[in-house]
Amino acid sequence: MTDQDAILDVFRDAGALLEGHFLLASGLHSPTYLQCALVLQDPDRAAHLCARLGRRFADAGIRTVIGPAIGGIVVAHEVARALGAKALFAERRSGSMTLRRGFTVEAGERVLLVEDVVTTGGSLREVQEMVAAAGADVLGLAALVDRTSGRDPGFGMPLVSLVRVDVPTYEPDDCPLCRDGLPLVKPGSRKRPGQG
Repeated sequence: MTDQDAILDVFRDAGALLEGHFLLASGLHSPTYLQCALVLQDPDRAAHLCARLGRRFADAGIRTVIGPAIGGIVVAHEVARALGAKALFAERRSGSMTLRRGFTVEAGERVLLVEDVVTTGGSLREVQEMVAAAGADVLGLAALVDRTSGRDPGFGMPLVSLVRVDVPTYEPDDCPLCRDGLPLVKPGSRKRPGQG
């Protein structure tokens, strides 16, 4: 069994590898969804997976780990614990990612950006731009799951992940799952989009 298979087994055991018709945060549709929150709800499992991810950056001198809210919060915390760094999270405010709650980064600060799952990379790229604009040094980008399926998310540096999952994604107006009449579910809500 490969490392990738072992990690996917962790997701399966947690009931976090879902099949159906899902609306992703990117707005795309997919027949497969990895619900990282179900894996991360177990503190021991979260610590184990994030420590494995953090070890990839053990010699980088990371001072701060930042993840976009909400998916990156627990990952940032646990990776930071493994690296002996501080953990921050960025939030969307007025349409842009920003540091709030007294969080700051300084010019030259050595930063690692993390996420639970990366599909298009939009949120992580926004955090990368925000951190770079503050003058901090982004030394790496990492995720538990890489769902980019070979697409370039535009980071300008490699995305390090524990597992790569290549599953199709579809634009809403060209989705075969929609054409087949499968109910669209927004993960975490158990409701169809647009329904109360």
